[in-house]
Amino acid sequence: MTWRNDPVDVNSLPAFERVALTPVSARFVPYRIIAALGFWGPFTLIVALTPLWATVPLPAHAALLAGVLLVGTAAAVLSALEARRRAFALRDEDLIHQAGLVVQRTTVLPVCRIQHVETASGPLERAFGLMRLTCFTAGGTSGDLVLAGLRPETAEALRQHLLERIRARDDAPAASPPEDDPLG
Repeated sequence: MTWRNDPVDVNSLPAFERVALTPVSARFVPYRIIAALGFWGPFTLIVALTPLWATVPLPAHAALLAGVLLVGTAAAVLSALEARRRAFALRDEDLIHQAGLVVQRTTVLPVCRIQHVETASGPLERAFGLMRLTCFTAGGTSGDLVLAGLRPETAEALRQHLLERIRARDDAPAASPPEDDPLG
């Protein structure tokens, strides 16, 4: 057998763009709004209380406070809009995740590359009934794909499915290269 490396017709490749994606939980939108306001709230409080210990002219203080309020509100609105765009799909051979508002990212993670899967939720996520699913591949210390905004039952079902696929792959006998394979 001779080694071959034939070109692939790009037009014949499956298009992930045609896959029907499942949006994350609708509860993710208010969660993101509260998280954004929680981040900007302390800044607003600090600016609001600044006249108590500093001699800042009233017009400058009002402008600074209005600016912080405007940025915090814009961050909350943009977080909500971005949360509504998040979606995912699990196919036989890969997991697709789409996120982003200004910069849109689509991540396609082959299931065969996944080494470990975990679910997690912080206190605010639990208050909104949300969970994160994190997929790890070999060689990385942080998650290669994080699906945030999932309902706990969805996250757990995805986790169980992926763990079963990992176990099945790990239990399968390793294929040995053919006798006449020059690379084997």
